[in-house]
Amino acid sequence: MNAEWLRSYFYIVPYDQQVLSHPKKYILDKGGFIFLAKYQNEIVGVVSLINQKDFFELSKMAVKPNFRGQKIGEMLVKYFIEFRKNQGWESITLYSNRKLIPAITLYEKIGFKEVPLETNAHYNRADIKMIFEIV
Repeated sequence: MNAEWLRSYFYIVPYDQQVLSHPKKYILDKGGFIFLAKYQNEIVGVVSLINQKDFFELSKMAVKPNFRGQKIGEMLVKYFIEFRKNQGWESITLYSNRKLIPAITLYEKIGFKEVPLETNAHYNRADIKMIFEIV
């Protein structure tokens, strides 16, 4: 799912390839989490929380094309925000690109706020950084 949307909008960089090819090594073994959305017997959505040592990053969120527009992404985001509360984390960070308008709109609706983007972000396609914090 992730490779499909990355190829549709951008390209796959080495960091993407590493994480997508070896999620156990790059996400789970580093204290991160992967959440799946299932409809009947089919996985239709996915999102990861990657432990970046100083913060948790929402990453690798995707919904199968024929299931988009059915609020699956919103359900995934709301689920991991509730999960985050139970873990006691203060915030979740994400990096995105402004041309992904439905995703940015969703993040804003949920309560993510734009913050300054550092110049050395690990995604060179990122032109926006957002944080969800407990107020």
